[in-house]
Amino acid sequence: MAIPRNIKQYLFHHAASYGRKSHPLAYTSQETAQVEHVPGFEFAKTVVLRADNRMILAVLPADHVVNLEILKKHVGCDHLSIAPEREFIEKFPGCEPGSMPPFGKLYGLPVYCDSALAKQAEIEFNAGSHVDVIRMTYSSFVKLEDPGVVRLSEKGTTHLAARTA
Repeated sequence: MAIPRNIKQYLFHHAASYGRKSHPLAYTSQETAQVEHVPGFEFAKTVVLRADNRMILAVLPADHVVNLEILKKHVGCDHLSIAPEREFIEKFPGCEPGSMPPFGKLYGLPVYCDSALAKQAEIEFNAGSHVDVIRMTYSSFVKLEDPGVVRLSEKGTTHLAARTA
């Protein structure tokens, strides 16, 4: 599978500099980081959250889990939870479930990025499929998305997607 057309067009129209790589099939962000030979702290995973009655994206290192309490305070919402896939899958046309890139502007969603990723010169993330990734400088990602940057996660186990305080 190739990078979905809408993602390629988004990158092209914003003159984003990036690299594309393909890898063997991998479903989790940690698996993808392993097959790409990229440290978990450098591979960015996208988590879709429900903040009160709206969707937001949290972008964090693959080897971290979202701290919902910290992010809830930063977002300023009363309720924050991981959104069930059935509630958001149609918001990401062309993407395989669980392979969404962290492009909130493309999908009309606010993006919150973990400050741990800001320490990386480059980040890598899913490109809409379970076999394609995009690699770009962190500064290019910020220029493209202008995310809210906050410490929103903590190092965790691979089977956890989020943690509350």
